[in-house]
Amino acid sequence: MLRRALILLLSLLAVPGLSPAVAQEAPARVVSMNLCTDQLAMLLAAPGQLVSVSKLARDPMSSAMADEAMAYPVNHGQAEEVWLMQPDLVVVGSYTAQAAAQMLERLGTPVLRVEPAHALADVPARLRTLGAAMGRQERAEALIAAFETRLAALREEVDRRPSAALYYANGYTTGDQTLAGEILLAAGFDNIAGARGGGQLPLEALALAEPEALITARPYPGASRSEEILMHPVVRRLRAAHAATANTGTDWICGTPFVLQAIEALSGFRKSLETETE
Repeated sequence: MLRRALILLLSLLAVPGLSPAVAQEAPARVVSMNLCTDQLAMLLAAPGQLVSVSKLARDPMSSAMADEAMAYPVNHGQAEEVWLMQPDLVVVGSYTAQAAAQMLERLGTPVLRVEPAHALADVPARLRTLGAAMGRQERAEALIAAFETRLAALREEVDRRPSAALYYANGYTTGDQTLAGEILLAAGFDNIAGARGGGQLPLEALALAEPEALITARPYPGASRSEEILMHPVVRRLRAAHAATANTGTDWICGTPFVLQAIEALSGFRKSLETETE
């Protein structure tokens, strides 16, 4: 046990973001406690290396790898259950399960915190960070090369960039300086929110902008009042008069290679709009 702890400590500097207990060459037992790290870990792991993913990994409304996650035991973000799995490495998000992560660290369990992706450029960075922590650098570099090649192909020049609005529950929108905004740009649209992060977009501003496309989230079961704005008469009138509609999905949520599927689907949607206006 002492030898293992010493190895972990000496290799700390090799991977940024690891806690002081972290990082042997290739941890044999990895547990993920975050939806986005679940998917990255499933893409990177060697057979038998990943021993548990979060319960959200199996949620078809949230996870782009819900079917694949059925092959793994799930955890519920509790330090006690994860510690009993005797992991060599625990992977968490930088904002979720922090109390559990801190308790695991106090118990001597290695913990890696992974920042969420805010841009398409963050996808290779996250793959590289987790690949190094899991001893799967070659696999990470192969995924990165495939990602960057396909992204470059999807970012081909377009003759015309239709205007679009990302419009979510409570009238929330995101601009160019977000992962969703960059997906929109890569697919060949101009975002009416412009160079900004995220915030409220009043119905009046949406109506005056008259976007050619509305990109909205799929409604969740349960009829949340926050989603009622998407059925407002102004939005319905806009759809009928001007805007075609597409939905975001699980490929949009996390900074993983699955964002390429979101870009590809949205590019197809854009091309269908261009065909209709010819």
